[in-house]
Amino acid sequence: MPRNENNKQILMSKPKPSSPPSDGGSAAPTDTPTFRSNPEVDAKIDAYIKENPKYWNYVQAMPRERLERSVVLNEVRELDRQQRIREGVLKQINRNPEMKRAYELLVKDLPEDQKEGVIAQIGRTARRAVARVQGQQQSKGEAVTV
Repeated sequence: MPRNENNKQILMSKPKPSSPPSDGGSAAPTDTPTFRSNPEVDAKIDAYIKENPKYWNYVQAMPRERLERSVVLNEVRELDRQQRIREGVLKQINRNPEMKRAYELLVKDLPEDQKEGVIAQIGRTARRAVARVQGQQQSKGEAVTV
């Protein structure tokens, strides 16, 4: 089942209640979500649909429950992917005692329940920066080599 990785995020926002809060202090129970539209994303989706009409027909023929479950499955897969990346980053940091001490020093003043998450976040950012630099170095080396 082909899919375009750039089109997987749908933005949702809850509208602000148009009526003031009632005497009980709560707003009217009409909190239906509104969906924002991004012209660039819409253009990518339209192009993908045009290039893949069979897949688009398949999606349109799906029963609503199946379609909803497919959307939830994509979210579950994304969360699993993020968890695997996080675990890999923490594993890499924990393998190197010197690196582990450096990261622990960076988060020493944070509450205990936030330390591991921040270490993983810093580690992911550092990993991306290193990969970006290595990619730039490789492309420079390839450009020079004839």
